[in-house]
Amino acid sequence: ILAQGLCSPPPQGPKFPDFLEKSPELSPQNSKMTARFKKNRHMRGHISNGRGRIGKHRKHPGGCGNAGGQHHHRINFDKYHPGYFGKVGMRNFHLVKHGKIIPTINVDQLWGLITPKVREHYKSITDKAPVIDVMKHGYMKVLGKGQLPEQPVIVKARYFTKEAEEKIKAAGGACVLVA
Repeated sequence: ILAQGLCSPPPQGPKFPDFLEKSPELSPQNSKMTARFKKNRHMRGHISNGRGRIGKHRKHPGGCGNAGGQHHHRINFDKYHPGYFGKVGMRNFHLVKHGKIIPTINVDQLWGLITPKVREHYKSITDKAPVIDVMKHGYMKVLGKGQLPEQPVIVKARYFTKEAEEKIKAAGGACVLVA
């Protein structure tokens, strides 16, 4: 039936990538450490296997992990990890991660937020001025460093410094506060 093509061949097992078939030392079967290099082979014939003459090698005699940090391992924790236990400070429910971050931009960078084509367009028109919304560009506060060209502009921002406001108004523009 298989020769006539009436049924599909039986499913094959998982196939390894080609490079693993070509190099047997990289195959998953050979990923274990060689037995003859293990410490156990080296310790053959030594009665206690390097665990001392008195007492047996038991699993976790002092407890697993960080067990006993406040009890039988207290000296180690106090000496090498002071302040490991306990709390400090006040809890802040509903912590706003970036609540106090205010991105700023200077007055001399304001015209860089709009294209030179728009600036040239408004140079000839005197009764209108371009609106620069710094909030849309990711800034909140306008600072007063630098000079503004003598061309009116309407700036929308959440905060303005006194210097920035004076410079924008001196150029014939206006400052609009946005929440």
